[in-house]
Amino acid sequence: MLSIENLSKAYGPRTLFSKISFRINEGEKIGLVGRNGHGKTTLMRILTGEQEQDEGLINIPKNYRIGYLKQIIDFKQPTAVMEAAEGLREEEKDDVWKAEKILSGLGFSDEDMQKSPNDFSGGYQVRLNLAKLLLSEPDLLLLDEPTNYLDITSIRWLEQFLAKWKGELVLITHDRSFMDRVVTHTLGIHRQQIRKIKGNTEKFYEKIIQEEEIYEKTRLNEEAKRKEIELFVTRFKSKASLASRVQSRVKALEKMGQKDKLEEIEDLEFKFNHSPIRAKELITARNLSFGYDKDNMIIKDFSITVGANEKICIIGKNGKGKTTLLKLLCGINDPDSGEISFHGQLKSAVYEQTNVQRLGLNNTIEQELMDVEGINERQRARDAAGTMMFSGDDALKKISVLSGGEKSRVMLAKAILQPANILFLDEPTNHLDMQSCDSLLEAIDAFKGTVIMVTHNEMFLNAIADRLIIFQNDKIEVFDGSYQEFLEKIGWQEDFNEKQTSVSPYSKKEQRKMRSEVISEKGKVLKPVQDRHDKLEKDIASAEERIDLLNKALIDASNSGDADAIAGASKDLDEAKKSVDGMLEELLEVTEKLEELTAFYDNKLNEIG
Repeated sequence: MLSIENLSKAYGPRTLFSKISFRINEGEKIGLVGRNGHGKTTLMRILTGEQEQDEGLINIPKNYRIGYLKQIIDFKQPTAVMEAAEGLREEEKDDVWKAEKILSGLGFSDEDMQKSPNDFSGGYQVRLNLAKLLLSEPDLLLLDEPTNYLDITSIRWLEQFLAKWKGELVLITHDRSFMDRVVTHTLGIHRQQIRKIKGNTEKFYEKIIQEEEIYEKTRLNEEAKRKEIELFVTRFKSKASLASRVQSRVKALEKMGQKDKLEEIEDLEFKFNHSPIRAKELITARNLSFGYDKDNMIIKDFSITVGANEKICIIGKNGKGKTTLLKLLCGINDPDSGEISFHGQLKSAVYEQTNVQRLGLNNTIEQELMDVEGINERQRARDAAGTMMFSGDDALKKISVLSGGEKSRVMLAKAILQPANILFLDEPTNHLDMQSCDSLLEAIDAFKGTVIMVTHNEMFLNAIADRLIIFQNDKIEVFDGSYQEFLEKIGWQEDFNEKQTSVSPYSKKEQRKMRSEVISEKGKVLKPVQDRHDKLEKDIASAEERIDLLNKALIDASNSGDADAIAGASKDLDEAKKSVDGMLEELLEVTEKLEELTAFYDNKLNEIG
């Protein structure tokens, strides 16, 4: 068990956390959450000894080993597999097969394993560091955004690996669904304090919201009571006959602590600037081919028609050409062969990873946003900066001093300002925190135009995609359906599970028939559970609206001093809260049942092949 006592850290006048204490118990897998800049990475670095706390103690058991995923690249071995094997414990140095197994799960081919580590892209070099860390089998594993450089199959493999991890884990990730499937506890930095709960991020934020609502209602009630006492003292302090009563109220007033109003926490809230278009078809691509040399054609004979109001996600392993295809479809790159035509009134907004490097380093945020076509007003640029949490003088910061995440937000602000009927987004969630990802998801979902997006985030895929472009088995295919339908009907054939060396005992015809039967059964079994789940969510939303009305009634009754109304509203409020608590408990049970049944049928489908 590792314990932290009264830990504090500040940078100048800015406090990240103050006198926080918590424990990491045996076998706990902890999701560390909090907004960007609130101290998550700093806390991890303090745990490793890379940074020092201002005060407080960290109690680490003797011989307890902490492993931390480093972004620093320092390779010494001639091949990737030999470099990964450096992570093996001394007694396992000859078990190179373990290194091969980890590398395979992280997306390295047999050929890749024999390459020099220095020949890989930055993303794959970070993966190699991750492989070394996992092979070292520390007691406590610290992972800071490990999914940033992973594709879907590698993320799903890592998820399974961490689910089986026997030691302790602290995980920072913007990918809420990944975190929720891995962790046993959530640890959150919030308002410079820390809170740890058993359960996932949803439970954590529900608890935070509930506690802050109670705090605010209590503060308002106490404020009303304070005003009532002050009014009594003011009215009757000159009455000698009431002197004792006045004095007792003065003492009561002195004893009353005064709660401060909670500061507003900035949320990333925005919407894309939709430009209407009357058209059924926006882009038509026929037989597109593209390669960086003749022997390496990344895109071959690809065709697609992109319609109005579609949400299309491009998915597949890294290095297969997803970003290249996005650049072709938005016109940044020209194809080597084939043709692509765009509707005459097409207006696009583009967010793609390399665009961050195109920002003018000597520009301020405000200047960079005013460079967007059609944006001539300083106030519009300031407003857009504000939606991306660069309020006030922060909009005058130079691009050169911004972090990677802040530069990403500037790029998003430019995409927001651009009037568009189609969005092209390349991994927009990288470098955003969890709350910002939620806001981005809402904005994409609400956008009335077409969206074409490269993403590995399965929460986004499940929520948004109504059509997919899939890079798999050295092919590109268009799938007309949701991500869940893709998993059920096709699935990731280049899978993340243990390599499948055995051949299915069933013929293709038998497989299709059996899969059809399982999918049919799955639909029948899951439908009533899903219906109950949806009804509970709807009922909870209605009940919470009623609670808001009852809270308002209680505050009004308190302000007017109507004792009967206060008693009635309090009773109704208690009953409503109990009802919501009961429904939340049932929703948790139903959700778990839904997940178990889904996993059961997915396993049956995997067994069929």
